[in-house]
Amino acid sequence: MKVKFSSKHEWINEYGYIGITDFAQNALSDIVFVELPKIGDKLDAGKTFGSVESVKAVSEIYAPVSGTVTEINEALEDAPELLNQDALANWIVKIEFADTAEFDRLMGEEEYKEFCENEK
Repeated sequence: MKVKFSSKHEWINEYGYIGITDFAQNALSDIVFVELPKIGDKLDAGKTFGSVESVKAVSEIYAPVSGTVTEINEALEDAPELLNQDALANWIVKIEFADTAEFDRLMGEEEYKEFCENEK
């Protein structure tokens, strides 16, 4: 499965599933709430579509690409800590891509690792 990463610490896979990265969940620590969009919402690349609240802070979630929300991970409403347990396995929303070229322009895994090293 092909996964790409944004500079705002979101991941997206080739099927349109979006989540926060392990780097992001580590920075936030204990996640206690996730604000989810609604099915049918339009997301614009680089714009916020929800938030993640932890015991330390509230952090916006940014759309890595543009598209329309087709699914939300309802399990996060009752168990937001799933993002702490495995950020890459627990997606937040699934979208239908508006433009797949936006996906191709995001960072690959190695590029994202370097980006995170420079953020520390």
